[in-house]
Amino acid sequence: MTEKLWGGRFSQPTDKFVEEFTASIQFDQRLYRYDIQGSIAHCRMLAKQGIIAQEEADTIITGLREILAEIEHGEFEFSIAREDIHMNVEARLIEKVGPVGGKLHTARSRNDQVAVDVRLYLRDEVDAIRAALTALQKALLGQAEGNLDVIMPGYTHLQTAQPILFSHHLLAYVEMFARDAGRLKDLRARLNVLPLGAGALAGTTFPIDREWVARELGFDGVTRNSLDSVSDRDFAIEFCSFAALLMMHLSRLAEELVLWSSADFAFIDLSDGFCTGSSIMPQKKNPDVPELVRGKTGRVYGNLIALLTLMKSLPLAYNKDMQEDKEPLFDTIDTVRGSLKVFAEMIAQMTVNATRMRTAAARGFSTATDVADYLVRKGLPFRQAHEVVGKTVRYCIETGKDIPELTLDEFRQFSKKIEADIFAAVTLEASVNARKATGGTARLAVEQEIARARAVLS
Repeated sequence: MTEKLWGGRFSQPTDKFVEEFTASIQFDQRLYRYDIQGSIAHCRMLAKQGIIAQEEADTIITGLREILAEIEHGEFEFSIAREDIHMNVEARLIEKVGPVGGKLHTARSRNDQVAVDVRLYLRDEVDAIRAALTALQKALLGQAEGNLDVIMPGYTHLQTAQPILFSHHLLAYVEMFARDAGRLKDLRARLNVLPLGAGALAGTTFPIDREWVARELGFDGVTRNSLDSVSDRDFAIEFCSFAALLMMHLSRLAEELVLWSSADFAFIDLSDGFCTGSSIMPQKKNPDVPELVRGKTGRVYGNLIALLTLMKSLPLAYNKDMQEDKEPLFDTIDTVRGSLKVFAEMIAQMTVNATRMRTAAARGFSTATDVADYLVRKGLPFRQAHEVVGKTVRYCIETGKDIPELTLDEFRQFSKKIEADIFAAVTLEASVNARKATGGTARLAVEQEIARARAVLS
């Protein structure tokens, strides 16, 4: 045999630097389990179809299982000279069982082999990420349930807008992550089709049973075009697109955690286990975990752009460029899994400063809109009510008062429609609980949304 399993055509060895430059075993060795899983299913099908003898298949499968054990026990020596995980496994198989091992590659190519390996791998990772996403949503729901009576300022433009429940704010992220979970479910369905059997690009002359292999490996069906089967990386790009959106949501939450844990806000306290100190300032407690996740978001965006750029000009079918799909995909998977894990644990251990939040909610004329709504209920058109309240706020600024501190006479200098019942309308609780429509911040509405989310995640 030549040094390379494909070396019969060549009269000179591969240049050593080229060998290292073109090898992928340094990173695609993480696919070993899926490479062997796919090979065992393929081998069983070859025997079932009479393409190889059953005893040959048994020998090959035994060898593959022994190789799996070698890898998992750290006894397997990966070789750059053997380029990738497929050639490393196949060469070791031939070493172990002899020339019969060379029959494993009948009716397939590395082109369709790598396509099925990555799909199998990504399918498992998608399932693990879905579980991690659920854990984060449950951590948010736990904090929402435990802080149902906590009122905080809601913001637009990072300026105090209206009082809301802290629980309502957390549920906004539960909704974002629910959309992410939906995208994950959708992409898994498109991912879960079998490309094996497409060969290098045109299919195979052997009487294979692709549908049988699909069922054996848990795929929902088979790909329908051999060219597309080996040149498609939409599933990797779609995953990285999902990941970019997810990380954007995590980054928004991270930014709020950084703000809320600062001395200026002091709305929350992150557990010491998720923070670090300063090498020079002994008083510091830095929110490094949310900051780092915020930073890693750009890394995931970059991986998405890398994959889109990689694929944008490739002619059908397979091209060596596509070896560059794995590192961005693997890095994105690792980043997403780590970010979700640490956020779920950090959120679950977060403590809330309810007094500080309430004090902040009471500032900044947060109940001004409630005064306008009060006037509308008294018969004033909203635009006129808006102007009345604007003048009232200007008066408050000039006198150093907030809206609930005004006397009835002070209110009535801006509108005679205002009566003593105004004071019941401008408390924080009244403002919050008046917004009871579905999706609003009223306690009852929030309780209903927590129950709904719990039911979905159970």
